[in-house]
Amino acid sequence: MPDRYDAAWALADRFPVPWFGAAVLDRFGAHLRGDTARRTRIASVSKPIAAWAVLVAVEEGSVSLDDAIGQEGCTLRHLLSHAGGYPFEGTDPVSRPGVRRTYSNTGYDMVAAHVESRTGIAFAGYLAEAVFEPLGMDSSELLGSCAKDVHSTVEDLLLFAGEMRRTSLISRETYTEAVTPAFPELGGVLPGIGTMEPCPWGLGPEVRGHKHPHWTAPDSSASTFGHFGGTGTFIWYDPVIDTACVLLADREFDEWGMEHWPQFNSAVLRCQRHG
Repeated sequence: MPDRYDAAWALADRFPVPWFGAAVLDRFGAHLRGDTARRTRIASVSKPIAAWAVLVAVEEGSVSLDDAIGQEGCTLRHLLSHAGGYPFEGTDPVSRPGVRRTYSNTGYDMVAAHVESRTGIAFAGYLAEAVFEPLGMDSSELLGSCAKDVHSTVEDLLLFAGEMRRTSLISRETYTEAVTPAFPELGGVLPGIGTMEPCPWGLGPEVRGHKHPHWTAPDSSASTFGHFGGTGTFIWYDPVIDTACVLLADREFDEWGMEHWPQFNSAVLRCQRHG
């Protein structure tokens, strides 16, 4: 039976990777291709999922987005949006908070430690209770840093994509803040792609804005948000066309991502609009 995304799947089938699993979620339901049950480390796609758990903790009152963490002037809000002044790895700040968008694994590890200290629950357990269990993500687990070490499947990430479309875990107000650029004027480097002025980011998800070039489709709306990971993984949601997409693979992003992903994502948008 024909799939409305056959043109996109034809491109995916030619990805230069050992394996892949992909899915699109739209108003008609889920559309899957490849090995969607295979579990793998999703790299930095871990960050928006971890951030969602932090936002649950905010709504429960365990932490606040204005909590001071790290160097003077740095808050939980700064760290979730990569504006805390910490480097990719390492604990010594490279700038003052709110000066530059400096993508940081360290910042997310600091956030996880803060949630642990306030709740008395290991962050892996808190993430499971706050996100994985209520969404039914039974194959997902945090096995290390919340910045990069969630292991999951396409089928599980589809459930999180559904949360990105219609949130059930946090309030609409918190959701809107999470997917709206924080400190929107900040420029910075989009890892593996280049310097962007500005470089919008929400509280966990990257917000596409008008970045160019970009790993999503060139014709994605500016309000598209999501994340990609260095192991060849991504998740995005475009609210203008109410469509989300997930990809898991096992080849470093910088070896193939920018050559294949924008074209594939454009095909997803065309199929959705005209399929």
